[in-house]
Amino acid sequence: MKKKFSFKRRILLSFSLIIALFTAGVIFFEQQQVKQERTGSLERMLDNDALLIANYLRKNHILRENDTARLVELLQYMHPELRLTLIGREGEVLFDNRMEAVAMENHLMRPEIQKSITEGSGSDIRRSASNQLEYLYYAKKTAGGFVRVAFPYDVDLRSFIHSGNSFTYYILLFFIVCVLMMIYFANRFSRSIRELREFSQNVKKGASIPPSFVFADDEVGEVSAVIVENYNLLQENRRCLAAEREKLLQHFQFSEEGIAIFSAARKQLYANSHFLQYLNVILESPTLITENLFADPAFRKVVRFLEKDAPSEQVFSQRINKSGKMFNVRVIIFEDRSFELYISDITKMEKRRLLKQEMTNNIAHELRTPVTSIRGYLETILSLSGDDIDDRVRAFLDRAYAQTIRLSELIQDISMLTKIEEASDRFELESVNIRALLYELESDLAEKMAEKGDRFMVEVDEQVVLYGSRTLLYSIFRNLTENAIAYGGEDIDIVIRCYSGNEDVFYFEFHDTGAGLEEKHLVRIFERFYRVNEGRTRKTGGSGLGLSIVKNAVLFHKGSILARNRAEGGLSFLITFPKIRS
Repeated sequence: MKKKFSFKRRILLSFSLIIALFTAGVIFFEQQQVKQERTGSLERMLDNDALLIANYLRKNHILRENDTARLVELLQYMHPELRLTLIGREGEVLFDNRMEAVAMENHLMRPEIQKSITEGSGSDIRRSASNQLEYLYYAKKTAGGFVRVAFPYDVDLRSFIHSGNSFTYYILLFFIVCVLMMIYFANRFSRSIRELREFSQNVKKGASIPPSFVFADDEVGEVSAVIVENYNLLQENRRCLAAEREKLLQHFQFSEEGIAIFSAARKQLYANSHFLQYLNVILESPTLITENLFADPAFRKVVRFLEKDAPSEQVFSQRINKSGKMFNVRVIIFEDRSFELYISDITKMEKRRLLKQEMTNNIAHELRTPVTSIRGYLETILSLSGDDIDDRVRAFLDRAYAQTIRLSELIQDISMLTKIEEASDRFELESVNIRALLYELESDLAEKMAEKGDRFMVEVDEQVVLYGSRTLLYSIFRNLTENAIAYGGEDIDIVIRCYSGNEDVFYFEFHDTGAGLEEKHLVRIFERFYRVNEGRTRKTGGSGLGLSIVKNAVLFHKGSILARNRAEGGLSFLITFPKIRS
């Protein structure tokens, strides 16, 4: 078995390694600094020698007269190890006090010569190609060429450059002191860790913490004491949570709705009595095992929803008819893929809904028949010539006819609203190309818009396709357009555009350039029969249900709509629709 290092040993090894690397880095950096400073000092000394020699050559015209004897005489007053080389402008060696100049190769490409060409002076440490000795070279550019001086880079020069170990000894002493201090603090820190470990082992074993248990008087001890306090608070919260859980289970037990909770693996975690009762009504054979529902054909849609890797919505619901009863089944998926399953008996609610729907349909039907008859009679009378009917009677007949038209539209709008709210499953769903639908709408309302001088503009791409009811989508944009024609004024622009979209949603804007509305009306215009101006509504007609139909139709498609005034003038509706999902 591999031996495990203690916490204290890991701290000592880690920090010792870090301090050792830091110490080595400081020593290396200091040695480089000393080397650079001392090399610079030698270069300054060589620069003085080179400058002295260059001035001597210039004043005494030695190179022009080729009087090297006087140059040798000058070198007797300089350092005996100094090597002097005179180099012409083209790199030819004119003089060298250590070698025969004739036998030496061209020196133009030597590093120190190249540096002096660009910078006026240059230095380099390398081995001489002439005598194979290592030198510290220093070259200086002059009017007649280059003056190069050098010192042998031997043991004495190296020791001078690299000497100075007192700082190294100081750093090593600092390292030893740091290690000793680290051992001291590690001992104190490891004591607190041992106490914290003892506490965690007692918690793991379920043993009670003795009141006399006290942590060390340091920062780690304070943290440990806070941990103990939080642990005690956690235990208290667990007791409170258990009590709340018991209350919740009692609530589930006495709820009239069937509730069951399942794990991500579809194993039952909890189920109340109503759930099992409703489940046995739905399943083909009675069972006491709730997991059997996932194999029953009645719950096939639920299973498909649960099998989706990343469902777009976390909630799914469906209705199931069984044995003369109707149940609403709802699933809620949580982040860990566990889920809750609810079964509600909606038989009575559905019967009331159907009764309400039937009554509404009967009322509409009973109203539709006489209204249709009155409309037909009035159309017949109005078709008579002027000799058969006087102007006064015709005026009253015109009004009566207009009212019957409004009554017909009202009945039609009430039927549409009722169908959206109470029988939404009767609408056929399909893929609808919005651009084509809007062009169809433009053709249908062309005459009305021409009377007002309005212009209809469509800014929707061909690729914008919604999945929904074509009837309701047409009704949304028709009601908005007719509303703009009726109340927007004359000679306005009516614009429908899909201005944005992402992977989930299309964003539409419907706006006109008319008069707009007062801000106080914007929050209420979707209410049924809400009228901004009663007199104006009577004049322009309309049932007062158009925008209510618009909002309910948008909600049917799981979208949203809001109204606002445009800064440029006119009324704007912002609408969102979810995209088709594959």
